[in-house]
Amino acid sequence: MSSEGAFFRRRLPGDVTPVDLERLCWALVALALIADVVTTFVGLHLGLSESNPAARGAIEGYGLAGMLTLKAFAIGVGLVCRPLLEQAYRPIVPAGLAVPWLVAAMVNLYMISIVL
Repeated sequence: MSSEGAFFRRRLPGDVTPVDLERLCWALVALALIADVVTTFVGLHLGLSESNPAARGAIEGYGLAGMLTLKAFAIGVGLVCRPLLEQAYRPIVPAGLAVPWLVAAMVNLYMISIVL
């Protein structure tokens, strides 16, 4: 382990290790993915439109399968790039997936609340 990894570990609260943090972030990815997909399709059912052109094309062409394929591709890119990072910094990969999907789900919820 490099000295950078030891520094990172000391800065995490309690006994949390980078591996524990990464597991938590991957769980957050799963939650964010579900929240984004569900709120997107509820919004579409209520007459809202998808603002992301790539997602809009995938949904219009392939429905739920298209949306899930886009999400799977993003996760795949993250998994391929993950080994390029030192273990201490690997939680950034799932965090980089989860944060935008959680933000999208919150925006979707806001838009749904306006329509209802």
